[in-house]
Amino acid sequence: MGSYLNPGSKGFRESLNSTIYIDKTALIEKTNTVLNTRQKFLCVSRPRRFGKSMAADMLAAYYGRGEDSARLFHGLAISRAKSYQEHLNQYDVIKINMQEFLSASGNVDEMLKVLQARVIADLKRGYPDDTEGIHLPFVMQDIYAHTEHPFVILIDEWDCLFREYQQDKASQKKYLDFLRAWLKDKDYVAIAYMTGILPIKKYGSHSALNMFTEYSMTDPGSLAPYFGFTENEVKELCTDYNMNYEEAQAWYDGYELITHTQAGNICYSIYNPKSVTEAMLRHKFGTYWNQTETYEALKIYIQMNMGGLKDAVIKMLAKGEIPVNTGTFENDMMTFATKDDVLTLLVHLGYLTYDSLKETVTIPNKEVSQEYINAVSTMDWHEVIRSVEQSRSLLESLWAMDSTAVAEGIGRAHKEISILRYNDENSLSCTINLAFYYAREYYTVIRELPSGKEFADICFIPRNLHLDKPAVIIELKWNETASGAIAQIKDRHYTDAFKDYRGNLLLAGIHYDRKTKTHTCIIEQMQKE
Repeated sequence: MGSYLNPGSKGFRESLNSTIYIDKTALIEKTNTVLNTRQKFLCVSRPRRFGKSMAADMLAAYYGRGEDSARLFHGLAISRAKSYQEHLNQYDVIKINMQEFLSASGNVDEMLKVLQARVIADLKRGYPDDTEGIHLPFVMQDIYAHTEHPFVILIDEWDCLFREYQQDKASQKKYLDFLRAWLKDKDYVAIAYMTGILPIKKYGSHSALNMFTEYSMTDPGSLAPYFGFTENEVKELCTDYNMNYEEAQAWYDGYELITHTQAGNICYSIYNPKSVTEAMLRHKFGTYWNQTETYEALKIYIQMNMGGLKDAVIKMLAKGEIPVNTGTFENDMMTFATKDDVLTLLVHLGYLTYDSLKETVTIPNKEVSQEYINAVSTMDWHEVIRSVEQSRSLLESLWAMDSTAVAEGIGRAHKEISILRYNDENSLSCTINLAFYYAREYYTVIRELPSGKEFADICFIPRNLHLDKPAVIIELKWNETASGAIAQIKDRHYTDAFKDYRGNLLLAGIHYDRKTKTHTCIIEQMQKE
């Protein structure tokens, strides 16, 4: 067993020994299908703390010839797959973490020199009679010629150089050229599997590593459920730890990853595993993922002077969806031609989620939304923070059925957030969602909740831990009347959506008059029996 050649199963054993372990070994069945094929190059990009390194440890334990790891996989999902025995411990694995070499080097030339020297030294210990030279591709080619044993190559943090040498184009290109020379068109590669945060950097009209199939946050392919926790996995954890699932959903859900298949599209609701694990073990919902990196990282990007970027962020804070073109993103952290490039980067970093069917982005959940508020609070977006701060008292006015205070509060939010210019009920809806930002502490907020053949504009549905709060149906009217909004709620039976709800139900009709530029509000209470 070496440091890089067949490093063993210690990393995977630590995962298995952890208090919370979620079985993701079905990923191995996917990688088995591409071994020694033209599809043997895989690059998986996910945000930090989404289980990428754990997966690499798992693959090393399964494929490596250094030890018999069957006992570790007994009873796990992969042990029931037809391909399980065929590939178990049948390959020489080379596993490296690029961050290790980058941190120990002063430049990319030194990094690549140290990397090759260290890996070759490991190979010489394993194959003393078959290794000569200082160039890693030649050494591996010679070993394969003698042994006919192809290698499984696992590269973790493959993109760290692009994150730390963001402006050094020459070093980036040199690094990509090395990876291409090492991996492309090499018979000794059974599979090359890379993980990182960013997709592969593009140069010109094509990628230097165009042999890789990418599985990213914008196009996860068939690997969608293997990184992060799925909805069912989180439900089981909530049951095991006596934690409320609705709260877990509000805090950590929101990453909607879509797999496209011949049979149709499969949408996976993916949860941040770091946050869910911490919440279960601490028995407390809170912000955990962002403790590993401050909001300053997000702040750098959202305060960029890109056309329409500020407007887009504010609308997303108001639970809006923003159309985005992900195709122009050059897969680095410095090249931004439009706001779409910034928004696409934020998807890969985990600060937004991308709907590949609608081609829109949104803020995924309460935890990430708090990161935006933290970042904005230290910027000159004072009007946004004032609106958020005032949202607590506005919600209390709604509960108190103080229609005048509610109308005035929405009016203040509209005046302060000047980018939310009214031109239809959708714009009015964005203003109201931001004005009632604090409602997310207690409610699941739904825009256009279906009720029969109609849709209620905005609904506040109390989560299970907050059933002492009233449910709310808000109907918006543009150049009509607030009383007409209330009548529409009743006439079109929007309350049917709450037929199983027992408790107070508030009906709020909100009207905006374009001539007087004022809001009016009527609030009624309907007791559900």
